[in-house]
Amino acid sequence: MKHKPFLTLVGAGPGDPDLITLKGIKAISSADVILYDALANPVLLEHAPETTLKIFVGKRAGLHQKQQLEINKMIVGYARSMGHVVRLKGGDPYVFGRGHEELEYALSHDIPGSYVPGISSSISVPGLCGIPLTKRNINESFMVVTGTLKDGSISNDLFMAAQSSATIVILMGINKLKSIIEIFKTFRGEEEPIALIQNGSLANQKMLTGRLRDILKKQDTEPIGSPALIVIGKVILEQLKLKESMHQLMETSSMDSL
Repeated sequence: MKHKPFLTLVGAGPGDPDLITLKGIKAISSADVILYDALANPVLLEHAPETTLKIFVGKRAGLHQKQQLEINKMIVGYARSMGHVVRLKGGDPYVFGRGHEELEYALSHDIPGSYVPGISSSISVPGLCGIPLTKRNINESFMVVTGTLKDGSISNDLFMAAQSSATIVILMGINKLKSIIEIFKTFRGEEEPIALIQNGSLANQKMLTGRLRDILKKQDTEPIGSPALIVIGKVILEQLKLKESMHQLMETSSMDSL
């Protein structure tokens, strides 16, 4: 039987396996091969046929990562030899996921492909923690910036972001936290709210909030590690207000039930 080579880039969402699109599940259920990253919840692989070849190609906590060119070659090789390849990537493949590079490489080798959007952690995780990225009379925009470039240096876009009034979401920046704080202190002052969120949308989600002046001390006491994102902006205070309102509502409900 001749295999029809095809690549589908699938966004796996922020981590919670329920937060994937129906179209993404359909792609997984028709896959001959799945190449998945560390941030893609492995529970999603259960939607694939038993005969599907499932290969981990990501890294976490310093574990081996296959180089991008090797992954590109795997996509083409498996598509030609086995048929439908699903590239399962955490969040959205087009948001710091190198998904478009992989699709371009496949197309350059005559492998057709498609893109299935995923729920990006940059938008969903703050929301799940009660932080709206935009709110009337507080801010007018938000920006998503990578904290660390390929060579390990800090992104120059952070300087531009710090000078704006936008809510800033920083991915892959927890290891550069001290430098990031200094940049934002320069332009926004030390009272600017900040939140660190680890394992967003999962049962072991952890969040640390504070101000630029005290977050490092809190981080020393209750460390937030990777995978994590950083949120900076006054909208973080809305999460605290929401929590207080919820607490008061719960207390009132408890009194009413007595």
